[in-house]
Amino acid sequence: MRHGIKGRKLNRKSNHRKSLLQNLCLSLIEHEQITTTVPKAKELRPVVEKMVTLGKRGDLHARRQALSYLNNDKELVAKLFDTLASRYEERNGGYTRIMKAGFRFGDSAPMAVIEFVERDTDAKGKKDLIREAEERAQLIDEEAA
Repeated sequence: MRHGIKGRKLNRKSNHRKSLLQNLCLSLIEHEQITTTVPKAKELRPVVEKMVTLGKRGDLHARRQALSYLNNDKELVAKLFDTLASRYEERNGGYTRIMKAGFRFGDSAPMAVIEFVERDTDAKGKKDLIREAEERAQLIDEEAA
């Protein structure tokens, strides 16, 4: 009997599983929408919801807990505490939604899109756009020199 055993193993050791969920959480907070497998999305949901709840709490201890979990990424913690916390101030849980997205071509794994409810559609890929703009500016500077 499996009394008191919670969560999926996802065919990974505990450290790898923790790291995977941490990285998925970072990506979801940054882009506000990611595509992953259904079991990973279902495991990620409670992790992200706890992070948003920390953001809503807003005190120093909550900020330090979030920094610890999110690899000391101060930009993402600021987004979590300023943008997301204010967006979901009136909502009591249920900050994410999981939508099934068919099957992956290579191994037919069930895929899903996990996203924040009432998300900012411009947030997806914002860092990539900034990086590309900076690269273009460097190329222009090199050509001018």
